[in-house]
Amino acid sequence: MPKIREPDVHPPYLYPGYKSTILRAPKQPLVRVAPSPLDAVAPVFPKRFVKDAEADLTTWGKGAPLGEKMVLVGRVLDEDGKPVRGSLVELWQANASGRYAHPVDTHEAPLDPNFLGKGQVLTDDEGRYRFVTIKPGAYPWENHPFAWRPAHIHLSLFGNAYAQRLITQMFFPGDPLLPIDPIFNSVPDEAARLRMVADLALEHGVERIALGYRFDIVLRGPRATPMGV
Repeated sequence: MPKIREPDVHPPYLYPGYKSTILRAPKQPLVRVAPSPLDAVAPVFPKRFVKDAEADLTTWGKGAPLGEKMVLVGRVLDEDGKPVRGSLVELWQANASGRYAHPVDTHEAPLDPNFLGKGQVLTDDEGRYRFVTIKPGAYPWENHPFAWRPAHIHLSLFGNAYAQRLITQMFFPGDPLLPIDPIFNSVPDEAARLRMVADLALEHGVERIALGYRFDIVLRGPRATPMGV
């Protein structure tokens, strides 16, 4: 029997609809490097590396940040569905107005003095992570005329060192900007794209305070979460 080809999960390095890839995509064939100590399988970030407060992005300032409070939970899993323990998960995002607390962001939306927009946490023995944050707003970007990024959260995962880093984006269900977002649509396979959309999970929220969302991250295999977006 012919081998069944697995769908393309990750976006190509060059995707003309997303103009930044034209500048950063490799111009020469990739070179396979020899194995190194970074190929070890055990995470090396100790628990003391991360403070508990870094998982709650709403307590950074002197008061509560503006916007819709939310709780984001999920698990980091390998291709067999087994938990990835002790993995460093980093989050960064725009505020409720769609602006990043970064000097490069010159969007006219206001900054929030009580929201820095970044946090980190280590997964537990079941591969679970949990963040408390604010739902980010959409924002304009100059990729094409009338371009707006849908609300999204950036997540990066570290293996045994900072050199081992995977980056993905999490989107929100029902967002009307998703069908026209070049970054979301750079993932060739429709099923893989949908794996970047979080599930509403009310049971993980806080009654009368915060909505809950669930976003599991699979690192490898045919059900892998797209990386590089």
